[in-house]
Amino acid sequence: MTKKIELTGRPVISSTGLFTPEETITNEELVESFNAYVERFNAQNAQAIDAGEMEPLQPSSVEFIEKASGIRARHVMAKDPILDPEVMAPRWPERSNEELSILAEIGVKAARQALERAGRDAADVDAVLCAASNMERPYPAMAIEIQRELGIDGFGFDMNVACSSATFGIQTAADYVRSGNARSVLVVSPEITSGHLNWRDRDSHFIFGDVATAVLVEDAAMAPDEHWDILGTRLKTVFSNNIRNNFGFLNRASPEGQGKADKLFVQEGRKVFKEVVPMVAEMIVTEADKLGLDPRGLRRLWLHQANAGMNRLIAQRVLGHEASPDESPTVLDTYANTSSAGSIIAFHKHNEDLAEGDVGLICSFGAGYSAGAVFVRKMA
Repeated sequence: MTKKIELTGRPVISSTGLFTPEETITNEELVESFNAYVERFNAQNAQAIDAGEMEPLQPSSVEFIEKASGIRARHVMAKDPILDPEVMAPRWPERSNEELSILAEIGVKAARQALERAGRDAADVDAVLCAASNMERPYPAMAIEIQRELGIDGFGFDMNVACSSATFGIQTAADYVRSGNARSVLVVSPEITSGHLNWRDRDSHFIFGDVATAVLVEDAAMAPDEHWDILGTRLKTVFSNNIRNNFGFLNRASPEGQGKADKLFVQEGRKVFKEVVPMVAEMIVTEADKLGLDPRGLRRLWLHQANAGMNRLIAQRVLGHEASPDESPTVLDTYANTSSAGSIIAFHKHNEDLAEGDVGLICSFGAGYSAGAVFVRKMA
């Protein structure tokens, strides 16, 4: 599609793409590995534990994980080293600068699927945003590497708003379309979250999984017959230390802190639950009112896939009743928390059955705190 068209300035979602790693780790496999590590650690430190100088590590269980999160399995890029009690982290050979980086590789796979589903080629796209929480490097931008691999002329840049990155990216892309600065924008969210997860921490070792998604945001004049009008968006941030990762290139200035647990994902889960649920629910209801929408009439909620309990409560506050699986679908059980990609996976897998005119909500939330809402209407 390269013919000249008259742009409308109305942004739509034309398509989405998804890359899912082949390897999965079940809770049973994860618990077996974690408990082997715990047993080994406690045996190696038995003298200090017996002397009261050190607390023994506690084992995990499938029941604990599923009750705490609703997660049953997760996809990963490198299963064997994660399950090895001696390693418990992803491992793969370092790539040269001339090779496509691993994060760009999975982002490109998701992006190509989105382009194919919309019938687009590189010449139709003006920009690439890499909106993700787990960037492989500070620079050059992952978005520009993805742009080069796809053969797209134009511009690209990275943005990181943790788990809200994709919805922040969608609003940014929509604003480019509204202003006429771009006809078509790819929002790519490659998330190898297994790299920032402390697989030796009982409270969080089960939380994350790896994946990549892509969303093609375009001017309505370019849209395929079946697409989603973007009715409105809302972003919100409130600073909090309750979800944090202190890893960065300035760590070398404070060598005494290198290797500490705070250089990986850490959170105060109960505080996050208590504070984020009302913030997100209020944001959704307030923005729906501004758009002239009845939140109770939303046909489907594609929520951030972090915790089943949080999603149940947010959906209940928005819809005014306990949401059915049809109204608030989940992918958390098989994908785990995939950070910014979670709500997009839910949308990708659970939107084709809706009817023309149905209105739904893509919403993500997480560290920052941050939250993003995208109200959409199906057109066919």
